[in-house]
Amino acid sequence: MAKVGREKEGTWESYDYSLLFLTIFLACFGLVMIYSSSSYIAEIKYKDAAYFLKRQGIAIVLGSIAMLVISRVDYRVFLKPLPWKGINLTAVFYVFALLLQLYTLFFGIKINEARRWISLGPLGTIQPSELTKVAVILFVADLIYKRAKILERMRGFVYIILFVSPAIALIGKENMSTALVIMGITFVMCFVASRKKAYFFGCAGAAVGGIIAIINSGWRSKRVEIWRNVETSEKAFQIRQGLYAIASGGLFGTGLGESMQKLGFIPEAYNDMIFTVICEELGLVGASAVILLFLLLILRIFKIAINTNDLFGAMICTGVMAHISIQVIMNVLVVTNSIPSTGIPLPLISYGGSSVIFLLMEMGIVLNISRNVGRSQMAALNRNR
Repeated sequence: MAKVGREKEGTWESYDYSLLFLTIFLACFGLVMIYSSSSYIAEIKYKDAAYFLKRQGIAIVLGSIAMLVISRVDYRVFLKPLPWKGINLTAVFYVFALLLQLYTLFFGIKINEARRWISLGPLGTIQPSELTKVAVILFVADLIYKRAKILERMRGFVYIILFVSPAIALIGKENMSTALVIMGITFVMCFVASRKKAYFFGCAGAAVGGIIAIINSGWRSKRVEIWRNVETSEKAFQIRQGLYAIASGGLFGTGLGESMQKLGFIPEAYNDMIFTVICEELGLVGASAVILLFLLLILRIFKIAINTNDLFGAMICTGVMAHISIQVIMNVLVVTNSIPSTGIPLPLISYGGSSVIFLLMEMGIVLNISRNVGRSQMAALNRNR
């Protein structure tokens, strides 16, 4: 594991600097692509070509500060018991996230027919569902840490799903795609923690069947129709233009800043569809490099997870790894029209202050876990001397 450390007062302080570098690099690359994909629209709409760049830059600075601060706070503080019996900070954090979701459902800002944001006045807006992802990862990690053996039977998995279901229900009311991400995170964490895997395949089949039934009913069925008729449907304009962008990029792309589809053809190209601009400007080679960077990021988190001797820390790493993996896969599948359209951003790259801030906070927790891995390894070396 790539680390830099020093022995001080009997402790070993270290980071996984490979993970830190990959995280910062992807965030900075996101800034470049946000400016490239948004400058034209920002100049027309706000008379400032760097409007979205500045806002995302501020979010990344705030998120990076939070990441570094959190990386210095022992992650096990979340397990600290409170005066109420059986309650700790993970439970309080989770309940707080649920209350924010409930508030958003009734009093949130409505944009594009969905209430997903809360106004913070002069500070802008926040999307509570991004906070809920962090809360669910910590809460499920705590449940597994305390009751790992219950996952040897299906009723243990159902038990954890019941605890997470309020978050899924509250978010799914306005944002089905994020609810699916949370379901996926919970499933992966439980699957990894369980020594018996067979029943998970049955549960996965039932979940997929339920999801298909949901998206084929009500207003969501319209997205399926658009997906099936992307060549002719008027409402498939965004996906169709995204496919044009991917196709025109070729092997090496048209060059950074040279995209044509971002000039008003792809609505909000700097947001969920930013991967299409990457494909157009940097080509298959550039898009493959981005995917490779995400794979390296996930690999670093995986190595931290398997090297920690703490189940709680390993489960947090598993949750963060699942979060990033699921969103990358879903975003790429959507922009290539492999699945019906969902509003899932590309982690660390798509425009969105709430998304990048809370994801950087997650990375701060993982970095802190990597420091504790370093301490454990140093302690083992000292014992063997």
